[in-house]
Amino acid sequence: MNKEMKEIKEEVTGRIQSYLSGFLRATIVGLLVLAQFILIIYLSYKLRGYTVYIYSFIQVLSIIIIIGLVNDNRNSSYKISWVCIIAAFPITGHIMFVLWGNRRGKKIERKIVEKLQNGIRHYEFKSENIERFMEKYPTKSRMTRYLESNGFPLYKNNKVEYYPMGEDAFKAIFEEIEKAQKFVLINFFIVGEGVLWDRLHELLLKKIKQGVKVLFLYDDFGAILRTSKNFRRDLEKEGFEIRVFNPIHKYTDKLYMNYRTHQKIIVIDGNVGFTGGMNLADEYVNIIQRFGVWKDNAIKVEGDAVWGLTVTFLQMWEVCSSSEPIDYNYFRPTKQFAENDVFCQVISDGPANNPRNPIESIYKQMIYYAKKILYITTPYLIIEDDMREALITAARSGIDVRIITPYIPDKKHVKLLTEYNYGRLLAGGVRIFEYTPGFIHAKTIITEDTGIIGTINMDYRSFHLHYECGVWVCNREFVDIVRDDLVKTMEQSHEVTYEEWKNRPLPIKIYQMVLNLFSTLM
Repeated sequence: MNKEMKEIKEEVTGRIQSYLSGFLRATIVGLLVLAQFILIIYLSYKLRGYTVYIYSFIQVLSIIIIIGLVNDNRNSSYKISWVCIIAAFPITGHIMFVLWGNRRGKKIERKIVEKLQNGIRHYEFKSENIERFMEKYPTKSRMTRYLESNGFPLYKNNKVEYYPMGEDAFKAIFEEIEKAQKFVLINFFIVGEGVLWDRLHELLLKKIKQGVKVLFLYDDFGAILRTSKNFRRDLEKEGFEIRVFNPIHKYTDKLYMNYRTHQKIIVIDGNVGFTGGMNLADEYVNIIQRFGVWKDNAIKVEGDAVWGLTVTFLQMWEVCSSSEPIDYNYFRPTKQFAENDVFCQVISDGPANNPRNPIESIYKQMIYYAKKILYITTPYLIIEDDMREALITAARSGIDVRIITPYIPDKKHVKLLTEYNYGRLLAGGVRIFEYTPGFIHAKTIITEDTGIIGTINMDYRSFHLHYECGVWVCNREFVDIVRDDLVKTMEQSHEVTYEEWKNRPLPIKIYQMVLNLFSTLM
């Protein structure tokens, strides 16, 4: 543990701040959604007198919906979930599908895609980087070409540093912000007022007074309960530039409020950037303990690849406003970087891209191309059949496949569903470890010489419903450091056996099977 964070822990007591205003706002939105469900059920009840006509209509409508779902290019879990809902609730399910399952958010998505495309236009794709990479890593060029074809340039000339805990990452973030001269970009999913926020707020205020521009973006859902009613207004009065992603009350009739930005990005002067699993709240640096020891991780990048993090931030910044496009060039790096062969690609994804999901695809490619090891950390393991089969195929091909999940969960139902997903993986030779000191929130996937550190969980929500980001690194020295940390983490963990999994209590088995029907919603 670093000295500064240790001093903070000794000086103060962390806190989880809750605000009634946020709770009331969330309650109102919840009631609006509930009212829609009640209306659907009421309509179903009132129409019961027209059984013969309705039955005939439902039969025709079911055929039309199922044909549409079968030919839909979205993923199979989405289709199966709707088929189950329609089959279980013949009238109610059909109305729900018409209201929420027929892509009523297409207009919103088109607008978002337009803004994302504006960011992509500021990228430079250098053929000499690909050529150099192919010389050094000929077997991995397929992955880099795939990512470039999806709008993510390959960068060289980078220095990367790994932080095995959230407190290590925030110490480095504070140090870099202290040196800021032009601008600081900050994006978090969860913002919780507490000791960590107080320290960061104080530092950012100091930088604003020195003339540094601070752009602060956060997700409305992630901050609603743990920030005050006037949080945004007060910061804007202090000189912060603030944008809030997808206010939860905006699209209750479309359930588009379910789409969140889960990205975490910090960029200083365009020269240094961070991303990882940590959020801006006291538990992420273990000032307080909610679920035992909270293990997160992060990556710091200095070099050409920082521009990828900058563009990703600015894309989401533009998505959060209907104002004119911003000047990306203002946020260019302020210095030249030394030549080297540390290659990185900054990746991002989100529901506006559906059904094309480059992050899910690059995860699969890493699984397919691993030669010796494949280590993964994820707080939630809710995967589809093709991802599961890829992991099993790798394990049966002699690859050392290991997955670390939490022992102490933050969401009990998701933990049950995560455990349910162990079965076929364990039977197929995948080794699974549960982090016994507490909750592992780190999101990592590494092979013997490549890795991704970012915000991406191994679940449907991350692959299809959230805007996510990460840094793909091809550098043996860096990956070895990450690997050593994951091995130490496994030594602190309990390895789950297939026999242990099979001997779960019968009520738990039944409950998990029912939960699995709703896996795309969790």
